[in-house]
Amino acid sequence: MSLSVCMLAAEVAPLSKTGGLADVAGALAKYLAADGHDVRLFTPLYASIDRTKFPMQPVEGLQQVPLRIGPHQYVYSVVTTRLPGSDALVYLIDCPVLFARPVIYTTDPDEHLRFLAFTRAVLVTCQRMQWAPQILHCNDWHTAFAPLFVKALFEGEALFAHTRSVLTIHNVGYQGIFSAAAAADLDLGSRSYLLHQDDLRAGNINPLRHGILYADAITTVSPTHALEICTDEYGMGLQDSLRMRRSALTGILNGVDYHVWDPRNDRYLPEHYDPSSLSIKAGLKSAFIERLGLTIPVTTPLAGVVSRLASQKGIDLMFESLPQVLEWRDLGFVALGSGDAQYERFLAELAQSFPGRVVFRRGYDDELSHWIEAACDMFLMPSMYEPCGLNQMYSLRYGTVPIVRRTGGLADSVEHYDADSGQGTGIVFDDFNSEALEWALNMALDLYAEPAQWTRMVRNGMAKDFSWERQGGKYVQIYRELSR
Repeated sequence: MSLSVCMLAAEVAPLSKTGGLADVAGALAKYLAADGHDVRLFTPLYASIDRTKFPMQPVEGLQQVPLRIGPHQYVYSVVTTRLPGSDALVYLIDCPVLFARPVIYTTDPDEHLRFLAFTRAVLVTCQRMQWAPQILHCNDWHTAFAPLFVKALFEGEALFAHTRSVLTIHNVGYQGIFSAAAAADLDLGSRSYLLHQDDLRAGNINPLRHGILYADAITTVSPTHALEICTDEYGMGLQDSLRMRRSALTGILNGVDYHVWDPRNDRYLPEHYDPSSLSIKAGLKSAFIERLGLTIPVTTPLAGVVSRLASQKGIDLMFESLPQVLEWRDLGFVALGSGDAQYERFLAELAQSFPGRVVFRRGYDDELSHWIEAACDMFLMPSMYEPCGLNQMYSLRYGTVPIVRRTGGLADSVEHYDADSGQGTGIVFDDFNSEALEWALNMALDLYAEPAQWTRMVRNGMAKDFSWERQGGKYVQIYRELSR
């Protein structure tokens, strides 16, 4: 039975992206469309989206629509395009006063209003289209008020009488908290009692908490992380609300879009490979070393990082361990990312300390990220916490051994390699400290020195299947249970 699914996401790859939310929103919508469901994915039309690359059509009856949010008046229009290589439709909310800014997310005082308006605009658009979604699937804090809005502002509306809501938490650390002084912006009127009263008394309104309280079902992006966020250590202040809704919470590991991330067909690679042609990977590594200006031979192991440079990602653990390993072992290292100044400075100084062996590229480069996955021998993800993570799953498919900490989706997707049994796909360590990461790096280098063991581990990883064809069905199962 086909389902009607309204998805809301603040970013959607390849139109707009800062992190994994964009990848998941786009890939899940493509899966649902291919599976025969009526999925309509809504996202803001940011100034950064290339309108020449994504041809857009105005939606009839949805031009210059007035929208009131508390005391604020806006006008928006809706345009539509298809996700590349898919029949999935994306509806973009065009409101330049809110979304025509240099970056997707801002620190502007109206940041909360931008996404409250987006969420309300989606619901108004459904009304105008006379489209009754069975499932309203919102993502992260930006759209987490959608379940409450349906219950409080559209109560009695026949269109939404059978709509059930799902909230996916991609990163519980980002909650969108704003001042209780802006409560009127929610436009709840006499229904303001539905807001979390303890937060109000503390002077705050927490969008993500309200999504947790009012969504009919809650998902997060790995089974292990679903357990972690109910604990005091990982709940980021929302653990009490999550424990209260534990029966509604499910962990579903993110899928990988293998149309984009697969060495068999990667659009950025001049040659393609699979487990039976790993010599091509070695050739790509040689070309990559030359391209980056590294002076290491191709036989030297090369480790890579593609990451947002934040404390969550465990960059602190590299401060002592990485220089130590580079000092004593034969290793090359390449890092791509941007973020906190201290981490950018550390990586830049590391490159200066080990010229010809270490390269740091600041920022994000899609092509370079694909090359790092394809040409490196190992990939570092020593995260403090990692709701799901995608790069470790990309690495497995590319035959690039992931070195990860046992947390969240990393624990669910990478199995520590056992040389005796030949089972496992990567190097997994437990403790969040420099010594543990140094141990993991040395273990990887020791295994690399044993070609038979290394090749076995590489091929084990390349055989893993984290496709949306496997993971997407778990969302459909939740949708069906709710729609009954």
